[in-house]
Amino acid sequence: MIAAHLPDRKSGRLLAVDADGGIQHLCRADLSTLFRSGDLVVANDAATLPASLHGQHRPTGEPVEIRLAAFVTAGDPTRFLAIAFGAGDYHTLTENRAKPPMLSPGDHLLLGPLVAVVESVLDHPRLLKLRFQGESSEILAGLAQHGRPIQYAHVPAPLPLWDVWTSLAAEPFAFEAPSAGFALDWQTLTTWQRRGIELATLTHAAGISSTGDTDLDARLPFDEPYIIPGNTAAAIRRTRARGGRVIAIGTTVVRALEAAATTHGTVHPGNGVARGRIGPETRLRVTDTILTGMHEPGESHFELLRAFTDDPVLHSVHQTAVERRYRTHEFGDSLLIERRNAA
Repeated sequence: MIAAHLPDRKSGRLLAVDADGGIQHLCRADLSTLFRSGDLVVANDAATLPASLHGQHRPTGEPVEIRLAAFVTAGDPTRFLAIAFGAGDYHTLTENRAKPPMLSPGDHLLLGPLVAVVESVLDHPRLLKLRFQGESSEILAGLAQHGRPIQYAHVPAPLPLWDVWTSLAAEPFAFEAPSAGFALDWQTLTTWQRRGIELATLTHAAGISSTGDTDLDARLPFDEPYIIPGNTAAAIRRTRARGGRVIAIGTTVVRALEAAATTHGTVHPGNGVARGRIGPETRLRVTDTILTGMHEPGESHFELLRAFTDDPVLHSVHQTAVERRYRTHEFGDSLLIERRNAA
């Protein structure tokens, strides 16, 4: 597979896998034809924060880049879990980025109009908790003024914020784009509505996809808060009652729905935190089908797909995706997997 390097949402391919492991190669525009009346599509409506902040480590004067990675408390824009780098920017491969200066609790980071205080350095020199000085409104304004979207070396040109917002983006709550949603456009949504396919949303704080460090990457995804509205929980109940399928747009939606589900698969509205990984041992209680990007074996996103189908099918999917040069990463092609034994 090759890395997609342009935010081109109009073109795109779709690799579709049915419950028996059968594979189809389609255009992404064919999404509007694949589901049936009574199904429910659930998408993440989180807008992406400008979570990359360049500045200076005040005690030493050395340059730093701070990438906000998670909320310490859901939705609180004053305290974050963050990844720190030294000099450089996204043009350098993340794994080759310079180490940050030696950080200590109490250190001040000057990040454009914002000042952040290191609360603690955790068990890795790049991983810290920090607290911004000022009121929430001032911090959000400073992020909007100085921050940039987190991006990686496969995308050569700087990304404006709107390139990492999906069509459904609402409240700024994600640290990287819930990129499976890039496959949705208003024409597809309108076609689904005409065909009796329902749409609902939730809000999930999609986290970072890479820290540049193998040990840290093994901990991804970090704990991620979510919000499930009452009308979304009600839509899931209606869908189950009529025998329809629940289709998740992205791994973030799967994490939120499965974290919120009771043992019997009931999803209640409200706030929560998705913890841990979903993988081959996970019994999915809500989600029947997932639409996601193209992922590589070993990534946490790929591990989640093992809850939907078995390893031989995923091996076949990966092999054909490599042979046919499907595009990976956030602006890449799409993968649709129907859960084995799904209704």
